[in-house]
Amino acid sequence: MISAGDFRNGVTFEMDSQVYQVIEFQHVKPGKGAAFVRTKYRNVKTGGVVERSFNPSDKFEQAQLERRDMNYLYNDGDLYYFMDVDTYDQVPFSGQAIGDALKFLKENMVCKVVSYKGEVFGIEPPIFVELEITDCDPGVKGDTAQNATKSATVETGATIKVPLFVNQGDVVRIDTRTGEYMERVKV
Repeated sequence: MISAGDFRNGVTFEMDSQVYQVIEFQHVKPGKGAAFVRTKYRNVKTGGVVERSFNPSDKFEQAQLERRDMNYLYNDGDLYYFMDVDTYDQVPFSGQAIGDALKFLKENMVCKVVSYKGEVFGIEPPIFVELEITDCDPGVKGDTAQNATKSATVETGATIKVPLFVNQGDVVRIDTRTGEYMERVKV
């Protein structure tokens, strides 16, 4: 059991037979009245985000999420096949189970498969991935007022914003948590 007073970023808990993960929390002690915990949490299965205040003594069952390393192999229609790196079992997942992580996955990439009580609800790609730019407009000289960027498509099909000096064929490092360009990588 975990109390709302013990909430920290990343803590997972069960409430109303759903699993939630704390995104933000703030312990508030007003001048008048009882203290409370202002919390923003996300439903780990649906992705919905809710803000709510809890009494610090409210108790919840702590949820233990299982994360396993799996190697992304290939996709066949709406099924995406992953191989467990320990047992070499191949497991198919639907595109809905993978979610937004799909736009940064390429074949033979090792990622974490997140499950709760045997039910897979998400894929966590590596924090930083290196992908090749397959399509982007050329940078226009004189377009540099401040932090000028342009849209570019990477080899997985995702569209990101990159600086003007990045060209088609360049390999870039991307932060998968935010989808932002980090740097150009020398090959």
